[in-house]
Amino acid sequence: MAPAASTSAVDLTSEILHALSDKDPVLSAETFPQVPFESIKAALDRLASRSMVTYEQVEREEATLEPEAEVIVSHGSHEARVFEAVREALDGLSIQDLESKVGDKTVTKVGQGKAFKEKWIKKDGNRLVALVDSINDVTRDQLRVIQETRTHDPKILADLKKRKLLKMQKVISFTISKGPKYALEMIKEETDLTAETLASGSWKTATFKPYNFNAQGADQHSGALHPLNKVRHGFRQIFFEMGFTEMPTNQYVESGFWNFDALFVPQQHPARDLQDTFYVSDPPKAAKPCPVSAADKQDYDEYFRNVRQVHESGKYGSIGYRYPWSEDESLRLVLRTHTTSISTAMLYRLAGQRQDGRVPPARYFSIDRVFRNETVDATHLCEFHQVEGVIADYGLTLGGLMEFLEMFFAKMNVKDLRFKPAYNPYTEPSMEIFSYHKGLNKLIEIGNSGIFRPEMLEAMGLPKDLVVFGFGLSLERPTMIKYGISNIRELLGHQVDLNFVQNNPAVRLDKD
Repeated sequence: MAPAASTSAVDLTSEILHALSDKDPVLSAETFPQVPFESIKAALDRLASRSMVTYEQVEREEATLEPEAEVIVSHGSHEARVFEAVREALDGLSIQDLESKVGDKTVTKVGQGKAFKEKWIKKDGNRLVALVDSINDVTRDQLRVIQETRTHDPKILADLKKRKLLKMQKVISFTISKGPKYALEMIKEETDLTAETLASGSWKTATFKPYNFNAQGADQHSGALHPLNKVRHGFRQIFFEMGFTEMPTNQYVESGFWNFDALFVPQQHPARDLQDTFYVSDPPKAAKPCPVSAADKQDYDEYFRNVRQVHESGKYGSIGYRYPWSEDESLRLVLRTHTTSISTAMLYRLAGQRQDGRVPPARYFSIDRVFRNETVDATHLCEFHQVEGVIADYGLTLGGLMEFLEMFFAKMNVKDLRFKPAYNPYTEPSMEIFSYHKGLNKLIEIGNSGIFRPEMLEAMGLPKDLVVFGFGLSLERPTMIKYGISNIRELLGHQVDLNFVQNNPAVRLDKD
């Protein structure tokens, strides 16, 4: 007798073993027809892991009757019911009488058509009369066979499926055979080697459950790095490999002096307007630049005056912008629009470091947040991350900058760069960097670069023969390229899918 669906796992494994003692192999669909698939599969896996049984999965399609077909099996097909109603009326039936006798308008309508087609009835005036004494209800017979066997001739199945009398569904069963360690009872297997089993010596005769090295580990529900942090980690490793030192970037609010003036950005520049910048209203202004530590011996007052003179009347070979420079405007507080404000301060401190009377070469980088009053779209946010690098050395050229950028981006497998001349107030010459985005199917800007202007550097006290490269790119756009994201709002903002954050692997920037 087949076990009920509620049979426990232990009872089911025992039932399987005893079924194999009488017949080998057995079919699960025949021996355990009422047991759910999940239960039989779990019991078989338990036995197979101990080599007590082997099994093969068998997939087949079975036909299942629809509710209308169940009615046909019980009461006959539509055409047979119409014929019987007409045959029983010796003088025939009118259409109205037929509907009344059959009791179902749908059965009457469908049955008439098929009965006419089979030439079981005909129309005589306004009445229907029978043409034969008896019929063979083929449809009912076919459905009975399908009800019992779950199958039939493919052409018949296709026809009945077309009439929406049955549906096909996939059924999975198992062919079960005895395994090399088959027995009628399962031996209890120990899962742990305890102090008690060692002390008693029972471990010598105990049977231990083997390790399943193919089993997946339990989900630990651990935290996950955001894809931006994964790519950020990759960028940091590239910078460290190329000999850069990381700059401190924990100052989100800067004065206009460091964010704009020290970078030779005029106070009338559109980038300093409210349309492009977030200003801080309280406190109304910052203090003048000053040393950040006791070891900082630079003359910040002189530097402040130099910057003012470069803007107003020019200095160090520059004619300046020729406008009345405002100290109050320079000390307004602003959410930094770029991390170049940090780079400028680092370069000024570098000017105070001398080795044998000479400023040493240096390489700095930073990766942190910046803020722009941007219109949000598929590739722009008002808050994003900037990746910035600065190289200060002697004898540098524009060709060297282009070569370095190609080497830098090649380390993250971004190749075939395109450079476009651009304008930056603090670099000359300047270049925008482009790369092809397969998802957007177009070139997108991934960075900006240039050589810092000599009047900006000489105002700091840096020597004339020291050349400084500067380049910056967003962290978001390379992340979009690496993860195939076409809309930046899927990376940051209200559209972020937490499953995307948790399940995406870390990107190897040096691999596809």
